[in-house]
Amino acid sequence: MPAQSTFFGPRVVRATFVMALFGWGVGFYGPSIFLHAVVQRTGWSLALVSSAVTVHYLFGALVVARLPAVHRRWGVGPTAVAGAVCTALGVVGWSLARTPSQLFACALMSGAGWVTMGAAAVNAAIAPWYVRGRPMALAKAYNGASIGGVVFSPLWVWLIAHAGFTTAAAIVGLLTVAVMAALARAVFARTPEQLGQHPDGDAPALAAAHVASTRSALPGGLLWRDRGFVTLALGMAAGLFAQIGLLAHLFSLLVPALGAQAAGLAMGFATACAIGGRLVVASILPRGVDRRRVAALAYAVQAAGSVLLLLVGEPQTAWILVAVALFGSGIGNATSLPPLIAQAEFAKCDVPRAVALIVAVAQATYAFAPAVFGLVLGASAGAGAHIGPGTSLFFLSVAAVQGVAICCFVAGRRRT
Repeated sequence: MPAQSTFFGPRVVRATFVMALFGWGVGFYGPSIFLHAVVQRTGWSLALVSSAVTVHYLFGALVVARLPAVHRRWGVGPTAVAGAVCTALGVVGWSLARTPSQLFACALMSGAGWVTMGAAAVNAAIAPWYVRGRPMALAKAYNGASIGGVVFSPLWVWLIAHAGFTTAAAIVGLLTVAVMAALARAVFARTPEQLGQHPDGDAPALAAAHVASTRSALPGGLLWRDRGFVTLALGMAAGLFAQIGLLAHLFSLLVPALGAQAAGLAMGFATACAIGGRLVVASILPRGVDRRRVAALAYAVQAAGSVLLLLVGEPQTAWILVAVALFGSGIGNATSLPPLIAQAEFAKCDVPRAVALIVAVAQATYAFAPAVFGLVLGASAGAGAHIGPGTSLFFLSVAAVQGVAICCFVAGRRRT
């Protein structure tokens, strides 16, 4: 095929943005709403249905770890289409399950499907097209995940209220499959080699001058024995564990201070800060900045937000919003920075596997975060918890885990 004058990479970024929007909108933000709908429909205990949500995330983590091998055989596009079908069937199954065993079987399906449109898939789609410009390309693509929460959370609630859970699941499921099939055919089926192009749209001489990591490959179990990989995986897992744990309870903690409507707006404000924080960090990364230092700084800002929430009281609305902004600024970077660190630190052939594995470890860890931090919150504040002295242990715990993430990123820095 002759070379195209217009670089195809931006189309790939837009396509992965849409893929992330649907992946997170259905598979990450959806389960909390599915949980409520299933409890209302069946009368099953909250603990039982919450366990199904945990299974959804845990089984997804197992599938993520195998994605590089699946991508090598089938490609990103066909894998995402198959995952979309699996997700659609699984979510419809959530709405129809008549026994707990049926619910857990459907959780396995939805968990296995959505990760084919998640973080590791986004990185795999972007990587062939960008080297020098990968930070900004990933930032733009991963912003689809944040917008997925903004769009799909209220959409799920509205559809379920007006059409019923089963109809809502069928509508969103069919739309997801149709969109992913179109993207797979029109965008993900293309490669730079097919179009006669090079990463970042560079000329051949400049593309050949790009040098990624000079490290040797780490096949098999060697990756797990590498200090850089282990600290990266633990850092991402600890950071997302703290982040998901706080986000799971933040709305209910903000309601007594701000009211339900304003608390919802504050959560949207946190999402906006996540998008802004991700784009700001991506704009400075290409300048040779140590990416682990940037990750540590991002988590330090988040931890400052957690500590500020620990210190403020209900009447201090302005300071609460400042704390939400500080915490929100790192939400997006917790997902996008670790793959960029992997790009800088590992051999090119190891990057897809390293990214998939750190995402899998993080997902398997944060699946338990809402329950663990719920226990901490219940033990310290009991029912009717709100921002103030009674929740100090909760916010201190969040900040402590964020401190662990910072230590992991710093400990993995390589001396040159």
